[in-house]
Amino acid sequence: MLRSTRQSARNAGSQFGPAPLRRPGAVGLPDGGAVRGGGSGHPLGRIAENEKLHTYERNVKEAFDSIVPTLKQISAVQHEKDFEHQAQRIARDALGFELPDDILQDAWVEQLDMRRLFAWCVFSTYKRFCDDYYLNNPLASHDAAGFDEFLQACGFHTLDISPCADGRLAHVVRYVLRLPQESVRRKSYAGALFDIEDSIQKWIKVELGRYREGQPNTADEPTRYLKAVIYHYSSVDPEHQGCAAHGSDTAVAARAGLEKLNAFREAIENSFCCGASIDLLLIGLDTDTDAIRVHVPDGQGNIDLDVAVDALSLFDATARVGASEATGAISSAVREASPEVTPGMAQLIERLIENNFSQIAYVRNHHGSHYADIGHAERFIGAGVGFEEIQLRNLMYFAYLDTVEEATADLDVGIKIFTGLNVSHSLPVPVIVRFDHHGHVPGSRERAETHCARVAEALTSRYADLAGRGLLHVLQVTRDVDASDSIEILACSVNAQARAGAH
Repeated sequence: MLRSTRQSARNAGSQFGPAPLRRPGAVGLPDGGAVRGGGSGHPLGRIAENEKLHTYERNVKEAFDSIVPTLKQISAVQHEKDFEHQAQRIARDALGFELPDDILQDAWVEQLDMRRLFAWCVFSTYKRFCDDYYLNNPLASHDAAGFDEFLQACGFHTLDISPCADGRLAHVVRYVLRLPQESVRRKSYAGALFDIEDSIQKWIKVELGRYREGQPNTADEPTRYLKAVIYHYSSVDPEHQGCAAHGSDTAVAARAGLEKLNAFREAIENSFCCGASIDLLLIGLDTDTDAIRVHVPDGQGNIDLDVAVDALSLFDATARVGASEATGAISSAVREASPEVTPGMAQLIERLIENNFSQIAYVRNHHGSHYADIGHAERFIGAGVGFEEIQLRNLMYFAYLDTVEEATADLDVGIKIFTGLNVSHSLPVPVIVRFDHHGHVPGSRERAETHCARVAEALTSRYADLAGRGLLHVLQVTRDVDASDSIEILACSVNAQARAGAH
């Protein structure tokens, strides 16, 4: 019989065309992306879904990773007579868009401003990526409606997830847990240390919706709000590639996540009457293999850090059995970990582990025993509120913020990361400042625009040295969350008179 792990967390051990892989962490294998071993690697693995998700990830990341080699090609012809024509042709063919005319026209005076061009290309690629996401819904889940019903059948009307803001966890909803992104609230924070006040406001909004509108279900239904924290660790280099916010100490990261969860539950219970409460779930993620470790609550909803179900161990133990036997092993492991776990919570955890099996197979088939980029390899920094389209690993470093002052630590970490990734190679740090708005609310868009401008100004002031040397560029965007449209470009530091992506 398979047993759950009982150990300290400390001991855890489209539309984008192909392009060469140049950036550390780029998607693909040396052989061009062939599947290692073939198949799913497990009877519960979803082969077709894995290939669909891999194609999307590869195409998006290759679009970003083609920028540098394309600009190198353009740089090589900057002194030729028909340079501007050649440059635009190269950009169109390789990147799918043209470059700002003014930058190309000024190249004869001194040298081609490659830093501005690089930032422009990153921002334009992001715009194309967003357009594809909101127009074509490439990550659509076949069971979005079914999951909502399943969640309520488990006894929960809302699943609110707070992962660490580390770019290696950005894909946790759609890839790692294989959940429909539209059915899950995700808000990332450094170290997964979510804002309790913000979470209380979200809880109030959800409960008010149940009373006033019957959404997602009516208030008389015996379901609860489920808050989950996802901390992370590294099995390949645990002392250096774990969560930076917790000194790469897995035990500290897990404990801090649990403390936040308990504090949130206590805040709800102490602030509201009539037995108001929530359920809690703590999950660890190995960012090298994408395997999860689930801390199963007991019958009273309490979580023991020393008791967990390790998905990777279960995956390997059930790789050569039938599908029904594998699902049975998952169920047994969950109940062995916590014999008094409520049936609904057990059912949800079993679903998450089974879903994660497909992601473990995904990593093994396309990347080997673990990702090559076990550290940071993000392409840009996202700051503000929004970015729900970011469901890919190591694409964006995210700093959730309302003001620069309240998020200085997160921003400083991001700048430090990109000092190594970009500035050390004389490339600028691309920052996308985003505040979404509600189109049906009077003045909402105007407030979002003002907010973007204020944060962008604060960023260039805080990192004035980088900005002054052309090593920091900022794109300001917003989106009407009440519409199905893509993002709207508000301003861009690359060219104040032009809009990145407006082709």
